[in-house]
Amino acid sequence: MKRRDLIAAAAVTAAAGPAMAAGPGGGGSSEPPMLSLLSVGLPVIAEGRVRNYVFMTIRLHIAPNNDLAPLRLKEPYFRDELVKAAHRTPFTVAGDYSRLDVAGISRVLTAAATRLVGRGVITRVEVVSQLPRRRARAPAA
Repeated sequence: MKRRDLIAAAAVTAAAGPAMAAGPGGGGSSEPPMLSLLSVGLPVIAEGRVRNYVFMTIRLHIAPNNDLAPLRLKEPYFRDELVKAAHRTPFTVAGDYSRLDVAGISRVLTAAATRLVGRGVITRVEVVSQLPRRRARAPAA
């Protein structure tokens, strides 16, 4: 078998994996749907200067009985709201330039979700990972 055929077969198997896991009845999984915001770069601002950037992966948990397709179209708007808020009021954690305030990010995205898609559509905001551009601690005072 050619390497190209193996790669194509692996891609088809990976794409069909979640559908096969649902079972022969075609029923969905028991997990609620989620919208992922992958690799959102947010600034770490201290003393009026950008000190670092933190790249975040965020999941928005969708309430049951809501269609995920229209929400995927709103993903750029969620990113835009988050970046604007990060520049307006930084999510900087005091003393650490390599991570951001998860509670503040959750508040901003929950408020943005109410404006963008309506109340009760997004049930929870989960910050999956925070990856700083460089490891940096705030200087000792």
